[in-house]
Amino acid sequence: MRLQLLVVGWMTAPGAMWRAGDDPDEPVRVPVPAYLIETETERILVDTGLHPGAVRDAAGHYSVAPTMRLFTLEQEEAVDQQVDLGTLTRVVLTHLHFDHAGALDLIPESVPVYIQRREWEAGHDEPAVARNFLLPRDYAGRDGVVLVDGDHDLLGDGSVELLLTPGHTHGHQSVRVGDTVIGADVVHYATGLDELRFPPFGDDHEAQRASALRLRGLRDAGLTVLPGHDPTLPAIASAL
Repeated sequence: MRLQLLVVGWMTAPGAMWRAGDDPDEPVRVPVPAYLIETETERILVDTGLHPGAVRDAAGHYSVAPTMRLFTLEQEEAVDQQVDLGTLTRVVLTHLHFDHAGALDLIPESVPVYIQRREWEAGHDEPAVARNFLLPRDYAGRDGVVLVDGDHDLLGDGSVELLLTPGHTHGHQSVRVGDTVIGADVVHYATGLDELRFPPFGDDHEAQRASALRLRGLRDAGLTVLPGHDPTLPAIASAL
């Protein structure tokens, strides 16, 4: 089984957007990752990254999302320039934020998309959409969605497991691939598992703390936990 990090964009925003207590006047540039899991019979994409249309014109792409003015988006190669999307067997979305699900409409409709039921339902509930800063343009009208309830053995052999890790959003999930855990946005930085400092926005900070402690336990048991947007993430992943 092979796990590959794809850098599918970059975002720059005030440091305090990424982690509580950081300088709100200091811009910090972070990577936007997606991951490709390959087995003998499967090609699984975890998250889709930024939509190239949003990178070109975020205000036009997300016409009703003034919060996008907080971000500067960059992209060298979109996900469809790095992966032959027609060869995918599944897509896993860790959650519905624009930097994780933004390019979903580039994925062929024939490819099943796995997401936690509670995340999908929150994405169609107006108060939850507002609370979680979700942008329904990214996922509205998508067919072929497979709703998962809690931890889930994706392939039935224990090799890839979806882990319910809520808090950042209502139904956030992480993905264990062998001895590596794609933590996604449980914490943005690798140090977050120990510092427990989260962004000011989030669905439930107490739940996020519990999810971080869960991933910390997996790390302390010997697994590698990949953070969501650590500036050093490409180097961390290349060492796997």
